[in-house]
Amino acid sequence: MGLLSGTDQNYYEGSDLGNYQFTSLDNIINQFMTVYVVDNKLISDAKRVDVAFHAQRTLAELSFDTFKSTKAQEITVPATLTMPLPRDYVNYVKLAWVDNAGIEHNLSKQTKSSNPTSITQDANDDYTFDGSGNLATNSESTAWANNKASSPAENSNFDYDYDDQVYNLNEGRRYGLDPQYANVNGTFYIDELKGNIHFSSNISGKTIVLKYISDSLGTDAEMQVHKLAEEAMYKQIAYAIMSTRANVPEYVVQRFKKEARASKRQAKLRLSNIKLEEITQVLRGKSKQIKH
Repeated sequence: MGLLSGTDQNYYEGSDLGNYQFTSLDNIINQFMTVYVVDNKLISDAKRVDVAFHAQRTLAELSFDTFKSTKAQEITVPATLTMPLPRDYVNYVKLAWVDNAGIEHNLSKQTKSSNPTSITQDANDDYTFDGSGNLATNSESTAWANNKASSPAENSNFDYDYDDQVYNLNEGRRYGLDPQYANVNGTFYIDELKGNIHFSSNISGKTIVLKYISDSLGTDAEMQVHKLAEEAMYKQIAYAIMSTRANVPEYVVQRFKKEARASKRQAKLRLSNIKLEEITQVLRGKSKQIKH
């Protein structure tokens, strides 16, 4: 086999590797204006600004439950046990700490504590105010300070199984244990008001990974659509335009709605990336006879 030619090498060099699977949002808008907004069609006229608005809203909505738009950040938990939320954060997918083997151990969300605004009080328990007449507050609440200072129960001396996350020596012996708190990996609490993630004390100094979703509108480079969902973008934009127009027959709106829903389902199936070989490999360990 000969060496790659100069043209072939261009496919494997540069910083845009893998980008062929995407198309830009600006290209989606241009294509929509060219193909859908034409005389003798249902959308005979539409302003580009309206199409751009609906395109951005469609991109954001599809990013939440259709596109593979999960982002990830990795940090070492500092002594303050806090991590600032990313600027484009919308919701978290999971948080986990990483061991020496690179295995991720999921953290549990803390639902029994929080970090409310702590108001300072004087010796008579009256509220105190600063020089501007505003309530004086503490940087951290007593509730969360006490929570993070506590030491979670750990079973680090027991054998750990990466596959089923069961401590072997404890198997079948945890009488009365509430499963929602049966996690030795640590806990976290997201203070969305102040934009911080707080961690329990037992993961101080550990490497943690935050996986989260965004709306894909943070930067121009993020405004792109996977080609497997390109048709869904067109159908969703068309439905959004027709459903907000006056004097459009309801049956026409319903037709566009059905097409939009069908295209979204199809995009989800395509992007789910389900492979028969992978499913078969998993089920082989479940004592199932698989024919394929």
